[in-house]
Formats: sequence, structure tokens, C-alpha cells
Amino acid sequence: MREVANGVFCVPGTDVNWVLVRDGRDLTLIDGGWLGDIPAVEASIRHIGHRPEDVRGILLTHAHIDHLGALNHFHERYETPVYVHPDELAGVRGERVEQAAVSDVLSRAWRPSVLAWSLRIIRAGALKHVTVPHALPFPDRLDLPGSPVPVPCAGHTSGSTAYLLPGAGVVATGDALVTAHPTSAVVGPQLLPDFFTHDPQRARAALDVLAAVPADVIVPGHGDPWRGALADAVEQIL
Repeated sequence: MREVANGVFCVPGTDVNWVLVRDGRDLTLIDGGWLGDIPAVEASIRHIGHRPEDVRGILLTHAHIDHLGALNHFHERYETPVYVHPDELAGVRGERVEQAAVSDVLSRAWRPSVLAWSLRIIRAGALKHVTVPHALPFPDRLDLPGSPVPVPCAGHTSGSTAYLLPGAGVVATGDALVTAHPTSAVVGPQLLPDFFTHDPQRARAALDVLAAVPADVIVPGHGDPWRGALADAVEQIL
């Protein structure tokens, strides 16, 4: 776990990150790892001196299974609301599928790093079906710890969203911009390989949106946090 700015924590799970944002005794959780990461999500909250009940809301960057894991658990046990971009509701409710198929991964599993990653995520619940029917569209104003501001960046999925934490100068980019992945030989700011992405052309266009975000710390859905202007990260990708 890294505290990337005052009260903002990047927590690594099974080859995926979630973000904790602290404001006094209250927390916002951004994304929820795999199903197998649920104990780690709760442990990360307790590690910073909080209880799972302190999470006032969960923000989802996009409806892929490696980000959905803890959402139903928190809703059922702690009545934690989950918010997504309206264009992501169909995906999170299971009415639309916009993620890589098993065959896409298997065709690349001859690479040792991809094979090892595949085995890890299978143990974490990659072959299970997860929907979040109780997810809500953003209200007119997100009144959550850290004052998160949604940054729509469709492409990876139809409602893919980053979240700017303006007081901390941090942006949680989900999979709209990452810094590493076991299926990629690149290290540093990058887009995920196209087979993970619903609309690669829109995902590349969304980089223009991210480049204008006033933040100097990126917390990606995959890979280590990155420090520097968003415009510099985007230029490196391009």
C-alpha cells in the first residue's frame, strides 16, 4: 500500500489496484479488485485505522470483473452505495459485455508472464460471473470523501470513468491509462492491449481528455502510481 498524497492510498491486489480516499473518519473506495480480493480490501481499510463501515460510497471506474469483486459484499454487509457513469449501468448489471473473452487470454498464454497471470486471476475468481444490479448512476453532485470529480473517458468500456481528487492533485484512471500489465512488455504510462478494450479508437481519443486533467499523480488500475503531469504521461504513450 502506498499513500500517494495526503489521505489517498493506492492498494495493490491480484494484479489490480483499488484506491482509498480518507477525509476525517470517512472513506471513499474506488474499485474493488477481484472476488478473491475481498479480504484484502477489508484488511487495507483496517490497516489505515478504519472500519469497512467507514466507506461512504464506492466509485467504479468500469464494469470489468477485476474491479467489481468487493462491491456486492460491501453493499450486502454494510449497505454501501455503488456509483457508476450512466453509460456503464448496462455493463455492471450484466446486460452488456465489453471485456476480453477467455479465448483472448488463452491465445496469448504461451508467454510465461501471461500464463502465470492467468493462473493467479483464475484463483482470484476470473471464471466467475459478477454483476452489480444495485449500482446507481452518478447523482448531480458526488458528495463523497475527497470530493471526487468524475472524468468520463469512454473507450475501454462505454462508461469508463477516471476520478479526479482535486484537493490531492491525484487522478484514479482505472484502465483508461495504466502503467504496467502482465500482458504488456511496456513499463510506464500506456494503454492496455486492444483485446481488453471495447473501442480502442475511442480509448486513444480519451487520452486528450486525460491530458487536460489538473493532477500530477496518477493511480492506475494496473501498475505503480506515476508522478508527473497528465499531459506528459499522455505524450509518453503517444
